Amino acid sequence: MGKFVNNVKEFFEYCEANEVKFVDFRFTDLKGTWHHVSYNIKAISEDSFEGLPFDGSSIEAWQPIHKSDMMLKPDVATAFLDPFTADTTIIVICDVYDIYKGELYEKCPRSIAKKASKFLRESGIGDVAYFGPENEFFVFDNVKIIDKQNCAMYEVDTEEGEWNDAKDFSDGFNSGHRPRAKGGYFPVQPVDSMVDLRAEMVNVLEQVGLECFVVHHEVAQGQGEIGVKFGTLVEAADNVQIYKYVVKMVAHLNGKTATFMPKPLYGDNGSGMHVHQSIWKDGKNLFYKAGEYANLSDIARWYIGGVLKHARSVAAFTNPSTNSYKRLIPGFEAPSILTYSCQNRSASCRIPYGSGEKSVRAEFRFPDSTACPYLAFTAMLMAGLDGIKNKIEPVGPMDEDLFELTLDEIRERGIEQLPHTLRGSLEAVIRDNKYLNGVMTDLFIDTYQHMKFETQVWPYEQRPTPFEFKTCYSC
Repeated sequence: MGKFVNNVKEFFEYCEANEVKFVDFRFTDLKGTWHHVSYNIKAISEDSFEGLPFDGSSIEAWQPIHKSDMMLKPDVATAFLDPFTADTTIIVICDVYDIYKGELYEKCPRSIAKKASKFLRESGIGDVAYFGPENEFFVFDNVKIIDKQNCAMYEVDTEEGEWNDAKDFSDGFNSGHRPRAKGGYFPVQPVDSMVDLRAEMVNVLEQVGLECFVVHHEVAQGQGEIGVKFGTLVEAADNVQIYKYVVKMVAHLNGKTATFMPKPLYGDNGSGMHVHQSIWKDGKNLFYKAGEYANLSDIARWYIGGVLKHARSVAAFTNPSTNSYKRLIPGFEAPSILTYSCQNRSASCRIPYGSGEKSVRAEFRFPDSTACPYLAFTAMLMAGLDGIKNKIEPVGPMDEDLFELTLDEIRERGIEQLPHTLRGSLEAVIRDNKYLNGVMTDLFIDTYQHMKFETQVWPYEQRPTPFEFKTCYSC
């Protein structure tokens, strides 16, 4: 993210120059949800940046009521003007500080990401890891949800949906121009109905300091993507939070609704968060070695090996919703087979075409945007570092279309797959979490997996679905 201020003195000068009325302090919970508290600018001083009190017991799976006092530690370098408020407001991203232990809070995702960056530097392997997430999203015109004891349904709608071919619109005009299932990749207007909406999103993202490049319709109906420049682990995760906020708000202000839900449409592609990664030291890309397969160094290959070895556990952080696993099925560009390949989009890890000394990187294709980005990037980095430490060789490379393999062929080749459910990934992280030591505490891991079981797995497993009524009611 582009910096507007570098220190507290510059912060107040910037606020004065822009006639700021409110300061909005934001932090991230275990699910990746942004929370905020606003202060009148008159109530903020330099001392405020030493810590602001808040109630940690009101955040899910955080503090008990008798130890609820916590502190927000603002990171002044993250400040930017909110493009959506009526009164001029400046947003500052915060870490959470534990007053009882006198340290950054062990359940604060951003603080965990900072610990991971420090762990990398202290390991001696590299001094910085770069992450480039690609967050896809859907834009709908309307969404309906019912979740009752005797009734469950949802309905989403977009003018691009092929189910609207015979619809009578309020203005009496049905254009008939639609991308249809799996037909959304790069058609021009009028089939692509979101050109101006995405352009507005890009303009706002650039306004708040994110550098954007590729902008396009994605494969599914109503689906889009905006490419944002890579950054360090914490920077990239901050940028994901800002990106999601801007996309949702621009859609909202245009009378539409945006979602990063992985699989909102049955029978069409889902939304992923492909994550490009590399490790550098002294200004050199440690993933590059000329002449090797895809120009990958031993360090890069071992890093990939570590992520793929621990992927079933890593998925608890990169694919942390029950809906995540409805996307991870063959045939929808969402690979679950744990191997790597050059250019091949059916592999869980892809090495992009034409990567040179500065651009060689590993692109992991299974994560999605229900992930808390700080935790997802941290888990992949720690798994990769474990791979480098133990020289773990990944399965592959495999350059064939892996979606064409049968389950028997996958088993015969000894290739692991991602879990098929969130329960499977949470059970995996219970068994396999030593690679996270030093960054995620036992208390954090225990809290995280219990929260996911209680808020996602068990409620999901208890609910009958319309499909079950369709297939079981007359049994």
